[in-house]
Amino acid sequence: MDLIGVVDTMFARIDLGGYALEELRSCPGYGDRFDVVYRTVPGFKDLAVECKRLVEQENCRIVVALGMPGRAAIDQVCAHEASQGIMMAQLLTSTHILEVFVHEAEEEDPAALVPVGEDRARKHARNAYWMLYEPEQLQRRAGQGVRQGYGDAGPITG
Repeated sequence: MDLIGVVDTMFARIDLGGYALEELRSCPGYGDRFDVVYRTVPGFKDLAVECKRLVEQENCRIVVALGMPGRAAIDQVCAHEASQGIMMAQLLTSTHILEVFVHEAEEEDPAALVPVGEDRARKHARNAYWMLYEPEQLQRRAGQGVRQGYGDAGPITG
């Protein structure tokens, strides 16, 4: 049975991991073809090492890493560093790790981030599933301006 990893953080103010888990559990083959390994770390700078552990120690074929940087300038710097760590973990393990960050600065009203976070977490969880089992779903959407969190931007035609 294949394993898909999901790692979220205590720092996040939205249950991003819960949305990702719920989405994966609704995918065809859950429990038969694949299962989910779920972990929580303190903050987004801890995601990279946990993702690497899920690949190397738990044999996850793909990982969804969810975090929520705050709105302060230092949070944006730390988010960049965390992102660099996630990229390094991908390269070291030759495994896709889908980074799903919801930045508090994306919306003035924190409550407005809930639908953004839910949509982004669910869509990236589904992307992870498609990458493993239905890559044609991604190919069909190539060049279409598909977004996670907000409405699609749509293609540019000329």
